[in-house]
Amino acid sequence: MSDVLHLAREGFASLAVDDRFKQAALQRLARWLTSPETAEYVPMITALADLGRWELLLDCFYQVIPFGTGGRRGPVGVGPNRINPYTIASSIQGHCVFLRQRHGDGPLSVVVAYDVRRYQDARGHYPEGVPNPVLGLGSRDFAELAAGVYAANGVTVHILPRGSDTFVSTPELSFAIRYLGAHGGLNVSASHNPPDDNGAKIYDHLGGQQVPPYDEELVEIVERITEVRSMPWGEATAAGWIRPLTGDVHEAYIRENLSRSRSPEARSTHVVFTALHGTGDTTVVEVLRAAGFQVTLEPTQASHDGAFPNVPFGIPNPEVRQSMDRAVALADKVGADLVMACDPDADRLGVVARHGDGFRFFNGNEMAALVVRYALTRGPRGDRPIVMKTEVTSALVSRVARHHGAQVVDNLLVGFKYIADGLRQLEETGRFQQVTGSASDFLVGVEESHGVLVTPNIRDKDAAGAALLLAEAAHHARVAGRTLVDELEACWREVGYVSNTLISTVMRGATGRTRIEAIQRSFREDPPTTIGGHPVTAFHDRADPTGPFGPIRSGTDAASRDVLVFELGELGRLILRPSGTEPKNKVYAEVFGQPGAPLDAEVPRVDAACRALAEAFVQHMLARVGIALPRWAIAVSDLVPVERKLSFAEELIPGLVQRIQQGQDARAWLDAQLPAYGKDAAGLLAPGVDAWIRLTEPEPGLARAVRSLF
Repeated sequence: MSDVLHLAREGFASLAVDDRFKQAALQRLARWLTSPETAEYVPMITALADLGRWELLLDCFYQVIPFGTGGRRGPVGVGPNRINPYTIASSIQGHCVFLRQRHGDGPLSVVVAYDVRRYQDARGHYPEGVPNPVLGLGSRDFAELAAGVYAANGVTVHILPRGSDTFVSTPELSFAIRYLGAHGGLNVSASHNPPDDNGAKIYDHLGGQQVPPYDEELVEIVERITEVRSMPWGEATAAGWIRPLTGDVHEAYIRENLSRSRSPEARSTHVVFTALHGTGDTTVVEVLRAAGFQVTLEPTQASHDGAFPNVPFGIPNPEVRQSMDRAVALADKVGADLVMACDPDADRLGVVARHGDGFRFFNGNEMAALVVRYALTRGPRGDRPIVMKTEVTSALVSRVARHHGAQVVDNLLVGFKYIADGLRQLEETGRFQQVTGSASDFLVGVEESHGVLVTPNIRDKDAAGAALLLAEAAHHARVAGRTLVDELEACWREVGYVSNTLISTVMRGATGRTRIEAIQRSFREDPPTTIGGHPVTAFHDRADPTGPFGPIRSGTDAASRDVLVFELGELGRLILRPSGTEPKNKVYAEVFGQPGAPLDAEVPRVDAACRALAEAFVQHMLARVGIALPRWAIAVSDLVPVERKLSFAEELIPGLVQRIQQGQDARAWLDAQLPAYGKDAAGLLAPGVDAWIRLTEPEPGLARAVRSLF
């Protein structure tokens, strides 16, 4: 142990990382090297030290995986900052203690769900030939481990029986907790993250996730756990602590979504659906078919496969439009009206609509506006309908909701748990912020990352309810000789065009976290007076205790409120925040069009202005931590980390240009470079190549030669 710690101390010293991270990593590393509970990880830790993998080791040990906007989520691997049996088990042991503290000594129960993931080290982080305790572990394995911990602590577990060939999605889990009267729940899932990730999303008795300060209370309990109690599956089942989830729960979930129909007769829409190898076939497909819609399942992405083999870039995220390419091709072949997709845990929805001779992808803001407009203009809505959205979601949603007479809460922090908390406050007090009513007045909750909720009886986003309403909306548009694209343009004509651009800058590891923290600190201490040549008319720090959210209630509250808002007068606004679940900063730019302006000219003008504003801010932001990234390199997919975008700008493009100009084999050289950029790297880099051509205007022959390689 002393040799490994000595090597680690010297290795960490070579990294440009805050000393507090290095010291924390060394302390946790020492515990893992000496504790009996983590003895099986010692050979891999030793191998990583012998190989000098200091950035990886530091990132694995400098912190315990925190709770973010979506719970505890991250890469599977070795150490407390990774998902593995030790961190899962200690988290669940802590949850058991938390449940006892909150609910007393009486009987306790939870619902446990899991997605399709299975860890295969796709990133190649760990050396082969060394015992790897996490290799091959799937979400089901982690869920069954968690069930054993709950059982040993006297908590009854409702979970699918061993050998089950189906799954329980995130929204169905939320529903099941409420339906069964459980005291909480757990979903083992990493949502739309890459295949190597996993996570533990812990839910409360209302079917939502913990909000500050209670989430920090749970974190602090987990941090103090030194011993985990566990019971074998067979013993726990025989004793009645583990009970199978029955079909009546699933049937009730389907009925709940069907009850939210606005037009039960509107059923002519033909939908092609892709589950992206996840669980959406058990939710969206079943709801749409039960409602009477024709649904065609895209076959090559239908298997429940956590490697996501047939998904571009290996990222099963319906926010990424390329993930739906196969389904769009099938829709074109079979004449379908809509294409829909879900992430692996079926809470996010992606939508593509037929329009004219082609298909049009809707981003999360556009989809949210369509759902809100349809819900307010069709079917029963009550006298005081309530619409909720997060602050980073487009102002278009607020405008549409108010235009059609809804009460609106539109400044929520990121994470659907804040919408769920709003529903709780309506139930308990009849008021939430400036709106009044009850949970039954709730109509729609939305967030820009393709999340929609249309019922107060579920407390997390649910793709199935959104899919039902959009399929109905498409029916009405079709009958009128229109499409959902026409309906979106109708929104713009009613309330004015709004353009939104999101740019994420991935910065991995402790080095990345150091940069992310430095960026936030820099903008707090010295906010810019102009952005992209436009004056900043107001600056808001959502962590300000004198602001609308009041004093900071906990460390998790401070993390959720690490949001900076820059208002740009009548032009629009810009928001900067670190992601709560992934190692990246997110830049949200919004530009307002002129009401009444012709859309043919207004849409491209405002879109270009919004993109330019976002890119100018990203360049300025990165410059504050010493990174000079040309504007064209920002156009590379946000799935590519910043350091690889730098390599693209400083090495890849110059290297290709040099070889082409010298008549060398540029293809062979490029093929050797691409694996470093990730799966389907050419597709990830192609937008940056197009931007390089557009912004630098190389000689036409050279431009064609470079572009042909991608």
